[in-house]
Amino acid sequence: MTKITKAVFPVAGLGSRFLPATKAQPKEMLTLVDKPLIQYAVEEAVAAGITELIFITGRNKRAIEDHFDTAYELEAELEASNKRALLELVRNVIPKTVSCIYIRQPAALGLGHAVLCAKPVIGDSPFVVLLADDFMLAEKGQPNTTEQMVAMYAQEKSSIVAVQDVPRAQTKQYGIVSGSFYKERLERMSGIIEKPVPEEAPSTLAVVGRYVLEGKIFSYLEKIGKGSGGEIQLTDAIAAMLIDHPYLAYRFNATRYDCGSKLGYLKASTVLGMMHHEIGAEFTAYIQGMKH
Repeated sequence: MTKITKAVFPVAGLGSRFLPATKAQPKEMLTLVDKPLIQYAVEEAVAAGITELIFITGRNKRAIEDHFDTAYELEAELEASNKRALLELVRNVIPKTVSCIYIRQPAALGLGHAVLCAKPVIGDSPFVVLLADDFMLAEKGQPNTTEQMVAMYAQEKSSIVAVQDVPRAQTKQYGIVSGSFYKERLERMSGIIEKPVPEEAPSTLAVVGRYVLEGKIFSYLEKIGKGSGGEIQLTDAIAAMLIDHPYLAYRFNATRYDCGSKLGYLKASTVLGMMHHEIGAEFTAYIQGMKH
């Protein structure tokens, strides 16, 4: 079985829900306490054994490349000031054994198109897709969501999508799967539909920002054409591939924060602030004091 070593990060989106904050910076560079969203996603992938990070970028996304690149002037200044701890922090944003590849998405044609842009680098290999908007917080000492899914792929030898139950009124915001019980936390998928209205949704089991996909998905992405919103939808390609190949829906063991929304972003910021090794205790006391 081919080991999964490649991860795709679609980061070409406009981040319109956070304007004007995202007018001149990528939404993926919005910070949770002291690290940008994209770094949390990268750290999750690296912990799962990923060694090739493939960023699908667009206009105004140069800050992401700069973040993961060497900052010679900054490092020299920190070294001259003998700020060793900060220097090591900057130098170790990603391990030296991990490589970054940047591919430009020429037009905003949807998540499916963004994933398709990675085909020249992925080839036939299995790979993971991580959406930085979805911040996944695992219990301390437990495998993160991508680690869980990579291990599940090695065991089941099947493509996997991460899912969670959502209120029926919210089905129109997600890809919704239908299926049947297979194992603990796993459903064998029988269908998937993009953003159905609540009365037409086959379930309330929604796909969220983690996927383990096989290279076969590219041939389906090339054939499906435009779907919902005039975009090439990854959901539609998965639905087509389901006819020929099995897919599993995995109820991941972590808490998801939708950092593409202001409320989800604020919740994640608060939780991480309370957990932070430097400021956690003082911030927690402050939050608790606000309740009185």
